[in-house]
Amino acid sequence: MKHTIQHKIQYEQLLTPAEVASRFHVDPKTVTRWATEGKLTARRTLGGHRRYLDSEVTRLLDAA
Repeated sequence: MKHTIQHKIQYEQLLTPAEVASRFHVDPKTVTRWATEGKLTARRTLGGHRRYLDSEVTRLLDAA
C-alpha cells in the first residue's frame, strides 16, 4: 500500500508550542507569532490548539 504525503503527516509527531519554544529557547508566544507570519506551519487540533510537525521544526533548527 502506498502512503501519500497526507497519510505520512497523519502519523508524524506533533509538537505543542511549548515544546517548539523549548527547542528554540524562545517564549511560546514567539512560536505562535512565527506561525502567524508564515515562518512555521501550524496544524489545529479539534479543540483549536496549535500543533507543529516535528520534521518541520527539526528542519528549521538545522537551517539555523
